[in-house]
Amino acid sequence: MPLTSPSEQPLNILHTESSTGWGGQEIRILTEAAGMIARGHRVMLITPPEACIAAAAPRYGIPVLTLPIAKKRLPGLLALRRWLVDCGAQFDVINTHSSTDSWLTALARATLPKATVARLPSLVRTRHVSTVVKGGGATRWLYLQATAHVVVTGEALRQQLHRESGLPLDHLTSVRTGIDLLRFSPFAERREMRRRLGLPERPTVGIVATLRDWKGHDYLFDAFARLKQDFPAWQLVIVGDGPRLGHLRDLAPRLGVDEDIHFVGNRDDVPDWLNAFDLFVLPSYGEEGVPQGIMQAMACGLPVVSTPVGAIAEVVTDGKTGILVAPRDSAVLATALGCLMADSDLRTRFGTAGLTRARESFGLDPMLDQMEAVFRRYSRRSA
Repeated sequence: MPLTSPSEQPLNILHTESSTGWGGQEIRILTEAAGMIARGHRVMLITPPEACIAAAAPRYGIPVLTLPIAKKRLPGLLALRRWLVDCGAQFDVINTHSSTDSWLTALARATLPKATVARLPSLVRTRHVSTVVKGGGATRWLYLQATAHVVVTGEALRQQLHRESGLPLDHLTSVRTGIDLLRFSPFAERREMRRRLGLPERPTVGIVATLRDWKGHDYLFDAFARLKQDFPAWQLVIVGDGPRLGHLRDLAPRLGVDEDIHFVGNRDDVPDWLNAFDLFVLPSYGEEGVPQGIMQAMACGLPVVSTPVGAIAEVVTDGKTGILVAPRDSAVLATALGCLMADSDLRTRFGTAGLTRARESFGLDPMLDQMEAVFRRYSRRSA
């Protein structure tokens, strides 16, 4: 990973994140921040004390300040406003992430005297999902006046914001999330990894995703149940946790597949689990950018079955690295899974093509290079 050029001063970057949950967005923030620190930049994170990212950040070597910004409420606004007055001028750019922290930061900055604002960094917003941006004049103010630039995690999201929300394309930059290709790679025989992890020695379909409704686990369980008669040897492994865990644990026995599904929760050893899978699936139907789980699976040499929502089609090439199916359709999902479950040669061909694509395009440096360029362009120093 290249360090900052001697001719370029290190940046002081502040991230804000109001989300208290855990998923790809939080991992992207921490991975990017750690990469910037490795390049010689100074980085800090402001987040609520109860946020999962607050507890995880020290493991990535990222300093954290906790403020009550989980909700759009006056105490959080005032706390952030006070902090900006006291410490904001130390930073060159503020990178906001979720709606709540973006609004609070923008309003805190806008309600300060002009002389104070002149000393403060500008805002760069990163949007990680494809949710439609709703609202009128206030939302346009947030995106076009309060925010100097908007980063999205896939070109499809950039075009969507331009098409549906009227944001100019030159106000938007697509920066795909990068992954650590040294960590995510094929490094063990799949049978051996299943033995190490305590999984039964059975061919395995796996998913790595937060247990939210729009990740499509319900449709996956239904599709898997449809395949049980033709593929009785296969098992399904669920890596992740979230609000749908109880529902999914109840759904499995109703579909008659509870003995074939393993819930293993959130894991720090995701590469080990990916190397235990024969096939990766993510049947999302909304709010996606480019899911890191898909890129990680491809970097581990796995074929992928997914849907063309968000920017997924920018990394999964239908018929070459995997199969893309219509979202919310258990029958077509079952057909795609069955096609790969029945054909080990096709799994190998798709997995090899996916691994080549990952090694060419999914590394950390392209993300860090592009984000650093955005931060330098919109930093207080360049104003």
